[in-house]
Amino acid sequence: MFGFDGLTITVLLAFIIDFAVRIVAIIVVPRNRRPMSGMAWLLTIFFIPYVGVLLFLLIGYRTLPKKRLAKQEEINRFIRESTEGMERVDRDQPWPSWLESVVELNRNLGAMPLVGDNRASLLGEYQESIDTMIADIDAARKYVHVEFYILSLDTTTAPFFDALENAVTRGVTVRVLMDHIQSMRKPGFRQTKQRLTDAGVSWELMLPVQPLRGKWQRPDLRNHRKLLIVDGLVGFMGSQNIIDRSYNMRRNIRRGLQWKDLMTRVEGPIVLGLNAIFITDWYSETDELLTRDVEPTVPNLGLEGLDCQVVPSGPGFKGENNLRLFLAMLYYAQDRIIITSPYFVPDEAMAYAITTATQRGIHVELFVSEIGDQALVYHAQRSYYEELLTAGVHIYMYQAPYILHAKHFTIDEDVAVIGSSNMDMRSFSLNMEVSLMVRGKSFVQDLRKMEDGYRANSTELTLETWLKQPLRSTVLDNLARLTSAVQ
Repeated sequence: MFGFDGLTITVLLAFIIDFAVRIVAIIVVPRNRRPMSGMAWLLTIFFIPYVGVLLFLLIGYRTLPKKRLAKQEEINRFIRESTEGMERVDRDQPWPSWLESVVELNRNLGAMPLVGDNRASLLGEYQESIDTMIADIDAARKYVHVEFYILSLDTTTAPFFDALENAVTRGVTVRVLMDHIQSMRKPGFRQTKQRLTDAGVSWELMLPVQPLRGKWQRPDLRNHRKLLIVDGLVGFMGSQNIIDRSYNMRRNIRRGLQWKDLMTRVEGPIVLGLNAIFITDWYSETDELLTRDVEPTVPNLGLEGLDCQVVPSGPGFKGENNLRLFLAMLYYAQDRIIITSPYFVPDEAMAYAITTATQRGIHVELFVSEIGDQALVYHAQRSYYEELLTAGVHIYMYQAPYILHAKHFTIDEDVAVIGSSNMDMRSFSLNMEVSLMVRGKSFVQDLRKMEDGYRANSTELTLETWLKQPLRSTVLDNLARLTSAVQ
C-alpha cells in the first residue's frame, strides 16, 4: 500500500488545479476574441497561471454590465427613429463612388445618419481652443453639455469653470460628465468636484468604479470622449481634455512635456448628433432621458455646408464601429492616406490594410510623436515601424517636448475623420469614443494645412535609421507589443 502524506496530497491537488485551469483557459479565453489577444491571454495564464487567472477575471471581459448594454440598445433605437429624414445632404457635388456604402455602414453600426448643411473650423492651438469654448459658453441661453475624459481644475482651466458658473447664474442648465478613473488620477480631483458643486452644475462621473455603491464594471473600460454642446447650435469635439497641457503630472513637468491637440468647432444639424452622444452617456449614468429638453431650431447654413456623420464606438456596441470605419476607408482610398495618432498600435487587420494601401500605390503618411508619455504604448507602437517603413509608409515623428495628441486622418481630397479615437486596440475595443466623418474638400484642405504644420515640425524616420536601433530597444518594443494584445 502506498501512503500519501499531506505534502504529497497538496502537490497533487495543485497539479490537478493547474492542469484544469489550463484546459478551461483553452476553451474559454479564445471565444469571441481576436487570435492575437487570445494567444496573449493564454500565454499569460500558462506562464503565470494564478496571477493570469486573476487578471483575466478582473479585466478579461470587455463588455459593460447588462443594464448599460440594454440602455445603449434603447437609446440607439431612439436615435434611429428620431433622426429619420434629417439628412439634408447636398448631392449636387459628386460623392466618391464608395462613400454611400461607408455611410450605410456607420448608420447600421452607430445609428447616426449623415447630415448636410454644416460648418466646421479647426482649433489647433491649446489655449485658443479653451478660449473659444469659453466664448461660446458665455453666449449660452438654454443649456451647456460638457463631456470630457479628463476634467480638471487648474490655473489654465479655471476660466472654463468660471464660465460654467456664470452660465448657471444666468439661468442656463449646465450638465457635466467626466470619466471617473482618469479624472481621479489627476491632481486636484476633490477640488474639481467641489468647484462644480459650488457653481451649481449638475455633474456625474462616467463609468464609476465604486463597488461599495454598487457601481462596478471592468475598471479599464473608460469613456474617452471629448464633447461640448451649447444650446444645440454649437458643438466641439476632438482630442483635447480640459486640463493644463502638461496634464499637471510631475513626471511630465520634469520632462517639459506639452500636449498638442486638435479640436473642431461645428455648427448645423450635426450638433444634434453630438448632443445625442451626450444624451446617451447622461442616461447611462443617471437614468434621466433629456430628449424633450433639447430640441432647438437649427438654422439653415446654406448648401455650401459640409456633410457630417457622428460615429460613436465602444464596448456598448456589438461591433468595433471605429475600426470598421477606418478599415473601410483605408481600403477605399485611391490617392493618399494621412494618419495622425498619438498611440498607434494597430491590430492585424489594420496593419494589413495600411501596408496593402502602399502596395496598391497609395501614398501613406503617419504622424506620431518622437517621444512618449506611456512607456508600454510607446514601445508597442515602435514595434510596427520596421514593417511600415519596409512597406513604404512615410513616418514623421513630431519633435520633443511635444506630445502630438491630435487624432484624425484624411482620405484622398474628399473625406476626413476627426475625433477622440486613437488607432490602437484600446480605442477599438475598450474605450467609449466618438468620431466625426466629414465630406467636404474645404475641411480636408484645412486638415492638410494642419498636416503641413506637423510635417514642418517633424523628423522623417527612414528605414536605414530605424535599423540602427540597439537590440535592447527591439526587445522592449516586442515585449510591449505582446502586452498590448492582452485586452
